[in-house]
Amino acid sequence: MKKVIIAVLSVWLMFILQSSVFSRINIGGIVPNMLIIITACFGFMEGDLAGLLVGFFCGMLMDVFYGSFKGFYAMIYMYLGYLNGKFCNIFYPEDVKLPLALIVSTDLLYGLSCYVFLFLLRGRFEIGFYFGHIILPEIIMTIIMTLLVYPIILFVHKRFYEIKR
Repeated sequence: MKKVIIAVLSVWLMFILQSSVFSRINIGGIVPNMLIIITACFGFMEGDLAGLLVGFFCGMLMDVFYGSFKGFYAMIYMYLGYLNGKFCNIFYPEDVKLPLALIVSTDLLYGLSCYVFLFLLRGRFEIGFYFGHIILPEIIMTIIMTLLVYPIILFVHKRFYEIKR
């Protein structure tokens, strides 16, 4: 029960940070994707089921507050959390390279899947513009926030979750 409460509070905190605090201090209309960070972290720290569930609820928050049709972001975040959960066996808390690489690749997959499903299928073929002005700045901002937030997430994980090693 304690794990569920911590997960729900983490998702809510990251959503509030992303939607209110960082939206006020955005750079060029781009904010770091805090929900990708928490989805990926729960995935590679706790496994594919935890990543899938946290990703689903992060995506549902995005769908309810920002989505034009329901279920789109929930599906993307859910798959991304599940994929990150497959790296649970090779995750070591002391090494920051794997989490950083997974969060960067997750954010890249998120940006590319949003481009494909929201723009490419509508006949908008400006992948260079979208990559240079949306995906890449978001990845850079997410990397910076990951370096600041990951130690806190790791501390909470070590404190409230038992490490299965």
